[in-house]
Amino acid sequence: MNDRDPLPKNDVTFIEKADDRANAAGALREKLLDAMTPGYQAEFDPDEAEQAGAFIEDALSEQDAAESDIDLVDITAPVATATTKARR
Repeated sequence: MNDRDPLPKNDVTFIEKADDRANAAGALREKLLDAMTPGYQAEFDPDEAEQAGAFIEDALSEQDAAESDIDLVDITAPVATATTKARR
């Protein structure tokens, strides 16, 4: 009767939550190591995939792509040759 536990019995304590995170991180590390094994197909749930960086967008932006096209102007421009000048 003198038990003054402020949390209801069904609540998860901080330590249990921390243990769950540590266990999840350990499981994710193991899956990543398994995924590096040739021929092995490791399965990740969406949360694990996001934590592993599967959804990080690292492609060029549209602006970067447009700026990189400038380097190709000299290559793609038609070159005037002696035969082209002779035809005029």
